[in-house]
Order: sequence, then structure tokens, then C-alpha cells
Amino acid sequence: MSAADIIKDIKARKFKPVYLLHGEEPYYIDQIIHYMESNVLNDMERGFNQTVLYGKDTDMATIMNASKRYPMMSDYQLIIVKEAQDLKWSKETEGSSKEAEFVLNYFDKPMPTTILVLGYKYANFDKRKKIYKAIDKNGVIFQSELVRDYKLAGWIDDLVKEKGYKIAPQASALMAEYLGTDLSKIANEIEKLLLNITKETTIDTDLVQQNIGISKEYNVFELQKALAVKNVLKCNQIINYFADNPKANPMVMVMANLNSYFSKILKYHYLQNKGDAAKELGVNPYFVKDYEAAARSYSLNKTFDIISLLREYDLKSKGVDSTGNTTDGELLKELLFKMLH
Repeated sequence: MSAADIIKDIKARKFKPVYLLHGEEPYYIDQIIHYMESNVLNDMERGFNQTVLYGKDTDMATIMNASKRYPMMSDYQLIIVKEAQDLKWSKETEGSSKEAEFVLNYFDKPMPTTILVLGYKYANFDKRKKIYKAIDKNGVIFQSELVRDYKLAGWIDDLVKEKGYKIAPQASALMAEYLGTDLSKIANEIEKLLLNITKETTIDTDLVQQNIGISKEYNVFELQKALAVKNVLKCNQIINYFADNPKANPMVMVMANLNSYFSKILKYHYLQNKGDAAKELGVNPYFVKDYEAAARSYSLNKTFDIISLLREYDLKSKGVDSTGNTTDGELLKELLFKMLH
């Protein structure tokens, strides 16, 4: 089940006795838990029947004893265990001990009037464990996977559309480049932006610049566009801006994005069917023309050379084979010159 499916069932009052929410991406786990906290029980029921525990401050015996209680003046009681990855799972849930047998017996036959939610974040739960199989049989298991960087722009598009707004491809790409892979951070920035516009407004790069603090003119996205057509003046203006504003444009981020960009150009060179470029490169079709232009500007051999340069200067920025006290800005300027000539 997806996070949206689980929330849809909760809205319809279709509950399961156990929910195991696990995975490396905490955003969806937090989203489901927050919704359940606010919507499973009403205000009057929560006082007696809603319990929130934290993995590092509790143990399985406490959770099981609480789960075996009957609700008071309500059809259900809700028990949420946040940071459940901090529980001592191996000692208390596996093996032949009385504790393990006690826990496993509960998950084999959970209380139908208890809704137990386990938020296991930043890692995947071990599917080989007996408890996993028992929950899978009698409850709901949701695995929250990381959104890869090349899918971030699409994720932003979907989130904005889900909220009833519109966003231009350039704007979602700009946000994806600069906000990183923290979905909670991205969602918060989008929420703040949406407060300032109507649903008739299309979010463009100007709005992103005004509301999120990303420079529309001097950013990695614009650098890539300038590099694609070998606009030397524009490239140097952007790199000089990066050198003057290192905190807003850290070299590690610039290098990672350029490496990803030229890796896609390399992949474009090898595509037999250029009509499949958007799918194969994992980009919005709107941007395919930029990769076409870049492939014309940089031959296959030159693209290989640039990727080697990027690796070389990435190491230099980390102090490997660097000379003296060369700043990141100076390294970027030197790298740019070699890329364009």
C-alpha cells in the first residue's frame, strides 16, 4: 500500500490492528503518523485512548501490555510508537525467550480494538524476522523508499498538483537542484510558497527565487544551460557569483550537479533512439533540447574528459592533490576554463 492508500483507508474508518511503517525516507512515515494522530480518534476519545511512545524510552513488554488494554468509551485505542528503530528488537522479539514468545503471540493475534502503529525510520525492517511475517499477515506494512535525485523534480510536480496548484518544469527543476533530497524540507518550502499565491498562478522560477531564496539568474541550473551552448560570458558570471557566495553555492553541491549533468550528456551520446531521451535520462521532456544542445557542444571524447576533470577537482576540493591554500572559488574558475577550452 502507498501512503495515500493508507490515509484513504483511515479516512474511510477502515483500520488494521497493526501498522509497521518502515524505510529510509522518513517523510511518508511522518505523514501517515501525523494523520493518524489527528484523525483516528476525536478530541474526547484521545484523552483516554491515545498513547504516544518513543522507542528509546520504552520496551516491547510495555507496548504489548498497553496494546492488550480495552478502549474506554471508544471503539478503538490508538498506540503510536515513534522512532521504533530504537527498540531492542532482536532481544525481545526473536528467539525462544518468554519475552519473544509474548510479543510474537500478540502479533499473531492482535487486539481488534487496538490500533498499534510502529514508526521505524531511516532503515528497512528485517523481513526475515517472524514478527515481520506476523504483521504482514494481520496488519499493514508500508515501506518508505528514498526518492532518487533524478526523480525529485517529478516528485515536486506531483506534490504541487496534488495540492491543486501548477508549477513550470523549470521551477521544479530549480527546486530539485537546490533543496536536496530531504522531502520534508522540500514540502515545507512548497507550503510556504503556496501561502503567497492563488491556485490560478503557475509557479515559475521568479516565484521560487522570491519565496525560497534561490537566485534565478545565478544557480547550477542556469550554469548547466550556459554550459550547454558554451556561453562563456554567462558561465563566468555564474562561477564568479558562486565564488563570492560559497555558503549559498557550496562546491560539493555544484560538483555533484555538474557530474550528474555531464553523465546524462554522456548517456545521451550513446542513445540509439534519441526519441526515448526523456525516459532514458530521467528528465522532463521539456529539458531534452538542452541535452541535445550540450551533445552538439561537447563531443563524446570531450564529455569523457570533462567527467575526469570533475573527479579530479572534486578530490582537490577535498584536499587531495591540492596546491597551497586554493579556495573553492578559485578551483571552480580553473575547472570551468578547462571544461570550456
